[in-house]
Amino acid sequence: MLPSRDFMSVGSPFFSRTAELNRSLAWGDWGGYHAAAVYADAHDIEYNAVRHATAVFDVSPLYKYTVAGPDAVRLVDRVITRDATRLAVGQVAYTPWCDERGKIIDDGTVTRIGESEFRWTAADACYRWLRMNDGGLDVEVQDVSETLGALALQGPTSRAVLEAVTGEDWADVGYFRGRSTEIDGVPVDVTRTGYTGDLGYELWIPAESAETVWDSVFDRGAAYGVRAAGIAALDVARVEAGLILLEVDYTSALHAITAEHEYSPFELGLGRLVNFDKADFVGRRALLAEQRAGGPPRRLVGLELDWADIERAFAEHDLPPAVSPAVIREEIPLHKRSRQVGRATSTAWSPILKRMVALASVEADSEEPGTDLQVEWTVEGTRSRVGARVVDLPFLDLPRKRG
Repeated sequence: MLPSRDFMSVGSPFFSRTAELNRSLAWGDWGGYHAAAVYADAHDIEYNAVRHATAVFDVSPLYKYTVAGPDAVRLVDRVITRDATRLAVGQVAYTPWCDERGKIIDDGTVTRIGESEFRWTAADACYRWLRMNDGGLDVEVQDVSETLGALALQGPTSRAVLEAVTGEDWADVGYFRGRSTEIDGVPVDVTRTGYTGDLGYELWIPAESAETVWDSVFDRGAAYGVRAAGIAALDVARVEAGLILLEVDYTSALHAITAEHEYSPFELGLGRLVNFDKADFVGRRALLAEQRAGGPPRRLVGLELDWADIERAFAEHDLPPAVSPAVIREEIPLHKRSRQVGRATSTAWSPILKRMVALASVEADSEEPGTDLQVEWTVEGTRSRVGARVVDLPFLDLPRKRG
């Protein structure tokens, strides 16, 4: 077993392979694991693999749990906002879960891997929260974070790569579905999921056999342009896909310092994932009250920034426009005329759309697509304002993701 992530950063089950590729030692920390920020000199090549071939991401740092036993479905249904009883074996649900005040603790995936067994993934540790809610239930919760490795194959050729390494046809596995297989004798659970908004699959692999699967993916996937990719490329792709990130676009209710740091699902575009007709769940009464009162005061929106305004901000200093190729994870004030109405949380240059886009939290009366706002923009220490228009999310919606 790997050392505990609570005390120091450690390598994932794929670390021997990722360390060999990451010659520039560009590491970030992801949940206590060493995670490659970028393998090449810049992340553009890795991003292009996502959109034009297959990028391979080591997503092992996700927290992973199994929930099993006669009352497994009752525990899952008690915690998440979606109806767990409707999940078929082999089906995956993306879902938030809340505290009793209806504030989001985290969001992640829940996969039904058996009639009485689920696999739960999260960005933040939630073992204690699951155990706090299993009272009176015949269920066992296990933390398998360190014994289960995970690879994400993302991009238009990812199905071809998966078929090459498994020798099986995967065209019949639908979006947010999965099944078990073997890769070079290693049992692997595969789900058609990902964090890029592209065609993709995630492979759930016993940690002791992780290197075998990695080698097979890269040996047999070479013909399909497979490339290792780091979290910088993943960050750009998830913004294009309109996907939120914990502690960037919102704060977990478990870590919030003030009420301003707390968010309900309806403030983050996740209201569609709240099912009030199912059995009672943590936060249900608070969320019902919020809806009866007209909904929350803030809403998640997409923004497109005015490139001409950005050019003008740089031209005032006799400079050509130069924007960060990496996602700007800073809260940037948003204004509607003379009043601040929100903040951009993730701002990125989209290479495929050729636009500057942002995820933002705005007041409810500014959420309608077409609303004109202004975002603060600083060049050479001088603040100016750049036009920004509210647009529908996601910014990029590729048919192949679901097709």
